[in-house]
This record gives sequence, structure tokens and C-alpha cells, in this order.
Amino acid sequence: MATTDEPTSATPPATTDERGGKGLKANAIGFWDGLAIGLDSTAPAYSLAAVLGSIVVIVGVKAPAVLLVSFIPMFLIAGAFSYMNRADQDCGTTFSWVTRAMGPWVGWMGGWAIFTTGVLVIGAQADVSAYYLLDIVGLHDLRDTRWVVVALAVIIIVIMTLICVIGTELSAMVQRVMVLAQVGAVLLFAGLGIAAMATGNVAADAPAFSLDWLNPVGVEPSALIAGMLLGVFIYWGWESAVNLSEESKDSATAPGLAGIVSTVLLLVTYLTTAIAIIGVAGLSTVEAYDDDAGLFGAVASQVMGPFGWVLVLSIIISGLASTQTTILPASRTSLSMAVAGAFPKAFGRVHERFETPAFGTWVIGIVAIVWYVAASIVSENFLFDSLTALSIVVAFYYALTGIACVIYWRHALLRSVRGFLLVGVGPAIGSVVLLVLLVAAAIEQADPEASYSGTPILGVGAPLAIAIGLFLVGIGLMVAWYLTEGRAFFARRGGEAVSQEVATAALGPIELARSGARDGA
Repeated sequence: MATTDEPTSATPPATTDERGGKGLKANAIGFWDGLAIGLDSTAPAYSLAAVLGSIVVIVGVKAPAVLLVSFIPMFLIAGAFSYMNRADQDCGTTFSWVTRAMGPWVGWMGGWAIFTTGVLVIGAQADVSAYYLLDIVGLHDLRDTRWVVVALAVIIIVIMTLICVIGTELSAMVQRVMVLAQVGAVLLFAGLGIAAMATGNVAADAPAFSLDWLNPVGVEPSALIAGMLLGVFIYWGWESAVNLSEESKDSATAPGLAGIVSTVLLLVTYLTTAIAIIGVAGLSTVEAYDDDAGLFGAVASQVMGPFGWVLVLSIIISGLASTQTTILPASRTSLSMAVAGAFPKAFGRVHERFETPAFGTWVIGIVAIVWYVAASIVSENFLFDSLTALSIVVAFYYALTGIACVIYWRHALLRSVRGFLLVGVGPAIGSVVLLVLLVAAAIEQADPEASYSGTPILGVGAPLAIAIGLFLVGIGLMVAWYLTEGRAFFARRGGEAVSQEVATAALGPIELARSGARDGA
């Protein structure tokens, strides 16, 4: 049986001297860069504008409470990412960690899930930016011409993919500017909105603020779960900073901390903005924008007057930023898989000049374009259905990461109360909640009427069919790789555990054992 006295990993976690071994540029970004990338990956302006109306339809003024409850599993899983990154600074994150803890078959599917999320969402985010970019410059006829929006979105994806290829430092610089623009605009709106609530400058039917808005008690369990499914979508993406751990300064701690801080800042942004919108515009106005990112445009002028366009601009920036940052984790995961022998070697190529996984990055961008254009040809509703499928895929790999954390750190959980709670209980609870949401999402999306298109695919709703189809394709590719060139990778054993050295550095001395010895004395 493995103990914490010796590392059990066949491939020890990278040391400071070994980082950048995959060819990536070491020490390219710092904590603040990672924080900006984590925030921008969630597309906070677009996500909240698109989802808040739906949450209000489900739970009314309790929408802030749903956002608060949705934060809890995200924060707990962010802790799992942080502690797993302390033990193994691998750009493959979930793939690498789940492979170590649970074995190569489960690890491969975790990596595939990250790869597919990039394919599903990149086009949709670029689509939002293209639409509102044409809108804000007054080209309304072009905005309402579908093929023009799709063409502009494709151009956006190509440009953002090129930025990712040119270098992580350039990507980080772009993200620093974008995060200030979009989050700054949203928080400015929230501050002005709360000020308007305080002075009574609100819609006639706007409800008076109450702390009960933040209290989930009284919300029907089914409504809470439905709201949290949307919450998974708007919080998803903060872990992108961890995928850049091999390119980060202080790679053992800074990326994980950036992920945790990202979730907290998102909570503050979402809560204050939701309270401001509901308190200023009223429920009827917000509900009218169910599944419609036009919500910000509808209330911006009421709060910000002639500068309301700034909030609309934040949605454009949000889509642009997320288009770029979503490419990063997918390309790094495919690089890690290739280096481990779980993916074709071509994905392991790193550009000699730019020191980025150029091949994998372009593949992600191209596949995302193909999916986006194909989905757009089928119907715009099918594109939205592919986004809805994200909740299942995201819940899957987040839950896997939490479980892997408990398994990998299992011999260190009783070192201290802090370790037991943060590395054991927290990730376990986060994983259970996400698995419950995954099942709930599958049940909900099995009904074709619950989808945007309303058209059944193999008897179920399009989002569930898309999610199942992606998993089946993944399983097929995994088996095919095993039968051809991947036998060495799949021969790896799971059940690895953290070393005593890493556990001590992360959690300190074995406090519980010492306490027990003192009590016995």
C-alpha cells in the first residue's frame, strides 16, 4: 500500500528545473495574467446577460440566491484544482490528474471532455461578438443577415487563434486589457444601479431590495437545480489559468490561486449586477429577456444614460475574450495528452519560435469553426442546443477532478483539519453536487420540448443527444487509439498518491497526529 513516505507516481511531478519540458515557454505569465485569463474565460458580461433572465423566470427575486449557491461547488472544485496543481504542474490538468489517480481510461475521457468544450463554445462566443459588433456600429441590416454574422464570427475565431499561437505573453496582454474593459464596465453598471436603487430612480414595478434575495430557503428543489444548471454555465472557465501552469511563474501555487480568486470575483460581479438589474428594471423586464443576451442593452441606458453603449461593448469584449481563452485549455490539454502517448504525436508539436502548441491550437480553432458553421447551417437553435450540452460535459470533468483530488491526496487527508476539509471534504462535496446536476441536466434535456429546437434526436432532446454523441465519439477514438498506438499509455496504473514532501509543503506538519500524541501523553 502506498504511503506518504515515498512518491508512488511512476512519473514524478515536475520540479522547478523540469518545467517547460514540453517545450512551452516557462515563466511567461504571472498571477495577475492568470487571473485575467480565468475571469475572461467565463465571459462574465455575456454569460450573465444571457442567463439572468432565465434564472429570474425560474426563481424570481431569488436569482441572486441561486447564483450564490451555484458558486459553492465551483469554489470547492477550484480548491481541488489548486491542490492538484501543487502536486502536478501539468498543462493537461484534469487529464493528467485523473490519469494518475483513477487510471488512463477515465483520464483520457476527462481530457476529451475539455477538448470538446472548446469545440462547442468557441463559435457561439464569437457569434455573440460578431452580432453585437455590427449592432453597436449601426449596421443593423448586416447584423440581421445570418451569413454575415457567421462570416464575421469565423474571422474572429481565426484572429483569436492566431493570437494564441503567437504567444502566451501576447494572449495574456490582450486578456489584461479585455478583463478591465468588460468586468470594469459591468461593475460600474452594478454600482450605478445600486445607487439608483438607493435614490429610488427605478422602474415603477421594480421590487424593493431585501436580504431574502440572497437566501435560497423557500426555493423549490427542482427550481434550485434548474437554476444551478445555468449557474454551472456562467461560472465555467475559471480554470484556464491552471492549464497555463507550465508557462507560469510560481507554477505550483499561482495558477491555482488565480482560479480560486477568479471564482470569488465572479461571485461578487454576478451578485451585485443581478441585484442592480432586478432592483432597477423590475422582474417583468428581466423575464422578457429569457435566454437573450440583449438584457444589458435594454437596461443600460436606464442606469448609465448616454453611456449605456459601454455595457453593450462589454458583451462584445466578453465574447472576444472568451473565444481566445477557451482555445488555451483545449490546446494545452491535447498537448499534454500527446506527450503522454494518449493522442497523436502531432498535437505534441510546439512552435520553435513562439513556444506554443501551434498545431493543436490551429486544430482546435478549425474544428470549432467547422462545428459552428455546421450548427449554424442546421439552425441557430441547434447552435444554442450545443451550448446547453455544455452543462453535462463541464459537470463531468469538474466532478472527475474533485474525485481525483480526494484519491490522490488520500494519505494526507488526516494530516490536519485544514487538509481534511479543503482537500478531502470540499472537493468531495463539490463533485457530488456536480454529479447530481449532471443527472438532473440529462433528465431535463431528455425532453425534446426543453431544447431550443424542440426537435427530438433519437428520441431525446438535442442537447442530450449532442452530449451523448460527443462521449460516444470519445470512447470510440479512445478504443481505436488503444488498439493502434496507445497501448503503452493505457498500461499505466492509477491509484497514485501525493508524496510526503508535497503534502508537507502544501499542508504543513502532521498536526492531527501530533495533537493525538499530546493528548495521549
